[in-house]
Amino acid sequence: MQKNNTQTKRMTSIARKLHRSLIRKKISMYTGFDFLLFMLLLVGWLASLEYHTFGKFILSYNRYFHIPSGSTHWFRDLVYIVSDQKEKILLKVPLADLIIVLCITTGILFLLQLLFICFSYAKESKKIRRILAPINEIALKADELSRMTLSGDKYQQIEDAISHLHPEEAELLSFGDSDLQGIEAAMNNLLLRMRDSQRQQARFVNDASHELRTPIAVIQGYANMLSRWGKDDEKVLDESITAIQNESDHMKHLVDQLLFLARGDSGKTQLSLELVSLNDLMNEIYEESLMIDENHLYRFRPGDSVRQVQADPALLKQAARILVDNSAKYTPEGAEILLRTGQTDDGKSYLEVQDSGIGMSPKDVSHMFERFYRSDEARSYQGTGLGLSIAKWIIDRHNGRFEILSRTELGTRIRIILP
Repeated sequence: MQKNNTQTKRMTSIARKLHRSLIRKKISMYTGFDFLLFMLLLVGWLASLEYHTFGKFILSYNRYFHIPSGSTHWFRDLVYIVSDQKEKILLKVPLADLIIVLCITTGILFLLQLLFICFSYAKESKKIRRILAPINEIALKADELSRMTLSGDKYQQIEDAISHLHPEEAELLSFGDSDLQGIEAAMNNLLLRMRDSQRQQARFVNDASHELRTPIAVIQGYANMLSRWGKDDEKVLDESITAIQNESDHMKHLVDQLLFLARGDSGKTQLSLELVSLNDLMNEIYEESLMIDENHLYRFRPGDSVRQVQADPALLKQAARILVDNSAKYTPEGAEILLRTGQTDDGKSYLEVQDSGIGMSPKDVSHMFERFYRSDEARSYQGTGLGLSIAKWIIDRHNGRFEILSRTELGTRIRIILP
């Protein structure tokens, strides 16, 4: 019994070591990315300022940062200077306010990244322990390992091999012992799955950072223009305020979607199930669409014998609303969007949204629920690429599924089938 307890502690220690290594890797990656973003924004702003001042970018000018001699507040007195070959100062820009704005911007981004790590911590830890569980069970059940004579040296051999392994690298475990081939294969399979999960999360974070970078850059650009000369021009002032409000709303919407997915992945979003009438739910969406969107022709065809389903009404309505909003986004003005409920041949209830928009190719259909995925045709339309991912998460938690029929230039029909 003591031996089993010791082995369990070792497995727990291995899981923690792997998890901590992944977290350190993520934090290091986020820090490097945010520092690079800070420098790019700083250099980009200074370059745009030079271009605005001189009408072009002149490589022969001297550029340097300067702190006046005897300064007691170097940060406040730090300036960026551009001079010609005769050392005549052509441009002198105080940097304190700009650096503060950039620090706040990248600081907010870093906090969002840390928030993502916190929300995903419990799920990642649970996943690692679940994947390690078969290995732990093999180690604990001596009767299943009766064909192997695993001495203390062999257990030490396993632990030594794991302790020298870097989970972020491509190498695999190799014990060099025929008695340990089964454990070796199981643990290598675990490593491959963990690395795949890490790559997916890294891609998700990079995509999120990329999506946030654009509205931040727009807001900063307008704010800088206002601080230099735009506040005295009423037309420019109105344009800047409108643009900043729009980009702020877009960024808030994106962050809300990211937090929804993060909470869902970490198991913090719980379903409140009750009996829901699909006809009533789709009728609500139909009436709301008529009020908020006068540019499309909405039709609703309720099913005659659609039964009630066990569902979370708020989340199910959110999923259906996402489909309707997508249809409105990609459908020309004046075209029809059809909402429908019904039953499949095997008696399952469904709700359906059909449009006559730009449609999707088979390749795009296979990727449409991936986070931040947007087809080439859809990139010209405003959006975050997260709506359908949220809808899929909701329907998966209801044990439902999607059926998609789409043709380019003809339209798309998406059906949600519920058990």
